[in-house]
Amino acid sequence: MGVARTPARLALACAVATLAAACSSPSDEPANDTTNAASTTSPPTADAGSGGPVVTYAVHEVDPPGAYDGISSDDMLIVSPETIPDDLVDQIRRIRVDGSKAVSAATSLSLSTFSLENKNYRIAAVDLDGYRRFTGPAQNGAQFQEAWERVAQGEIAVLDSLERRIPLDKDGYLAVGSGEQRFPIHVGAWTAQVGTIDAVVNTEWGEALGMPEDNALVVSTGAFSPQAVKKQLKKLLGPDMSITDLDIVAEAGLDPGVRQTAQVIGTFAEAVGVFRYTPIGGGRVQPDAAWVREHIITETLPLLGKVTCNRFMMPQLKAAVLEIQAAGLGSEIKYHVGCYYPRFIAGSTTLSNHSFGLAIDINSLENQRGTVGQISRAVVAIFKKWGFAWGGDWSYTDPMHFELARIVHPG
Repeated sequence: MGVARTPARLALACAVATLAAACSSPSDEPANDTTNAASTTSPPTADAGSGGPVVTYAVHEVDPPGAYDGISSDDMLIVSPETIPDDLVDQIRRIRVDGSKAVSAATSLSLSTFSLENKNYRIAAVDLDGYRRFTGPAQNGAQFQEAWERVAQGEIAVLDSLERRIPLDKDGYLAVGSGEQRFPIHVGAWTAQVGTIDAVVNTEWGEALGMPEDNALVVSTGAFSPQAVKKQLKKLLGPDMSITDLDIVAEAGLDPGVRQTAQVIGTFAEAVGVFRYTPIGGGRVQPDAAWVREHIITETLPLLGKVTCNRFMMPQLKAAVLEIQAAGLGSEIKYHVGCYYPRFIAGSTTLSNHSFGLAIDINSLENQRGTVGQISRAVVAIFKKWGFAWGGDWSYTDPMHFELARIVHPG
């Protein structure tokens, strides 16, 4: 369940959750120094006397969780593209093996995906009393009372192994969502999580973020083998539902051949939809053929030649290269090394934005990761104008990389 974390390792906390629509976006410059002793601070407010806007804050808060009262093993994660009906959840809870009750505990949650710096993270909106029981007995898991109270107050708890790796703004906020529907949420704690989940928020935040309601179920099989219970589960679940053995995930990463589901929140929900895929080895994934037919197209564009990308991104990509060409900067784009390439980030089970066809790499040899890159900043400015984020702005730079940051409709 990860390294134990005492309450003194809480992020610098704030009692309210996020900026309202009137508030500015989080800084593009990540700063992950969030290891101060626990404290509660008031968020910054605009000076009304300066003539500037008065900043208000939307609070997404739920009742605080009860005291720690035990744990359950996180054995399986069931994911559906839609809400799992209550009657089906009841049937799952009643599964019997050899005449004995085989599901000792189960809790529903809302599961989605958001993207930062070409990495996709799994986020869950959870009932805190139910979810925390599955995060293990360590001090950074089910017993970490203050962490779960912070989530109830509207903050976000992030997987402890991501500390100093996930990009935060200078005030300790994490940008969740995509495009223009991206919300800054303050990181209240670094904790253990369930399976492949990277971060959790409360149910009020889940509704505000537009996450599919209760589309996942964490199951504990207690003394029974998950494989024995899975045989019964497959008789109950529909063809669009996936089952992941979380013990296998914890030990060796995603099991090749087991279909997974990702649902992106924010502006890009339409561009991605429900992304079902199967790990096929070598860091690659195989999306469902129906998803590929609906979302991925190939066109020949000026300067780039033949490009295979997400159809929602293609108009913006075309508009950008046409403007680059019209500005006399065509010679600055020498080649591209791909847009749609379904794979994990190297060394992880985190999907790359290339898996969705929402990113493109240009002039790779001259613009290696960790360098400032040689790509023309005038070209970068045009890409940004047409809704792209540039990897050269990231904490660990990737100057060859451009990915969709917002949807723009060329006139």
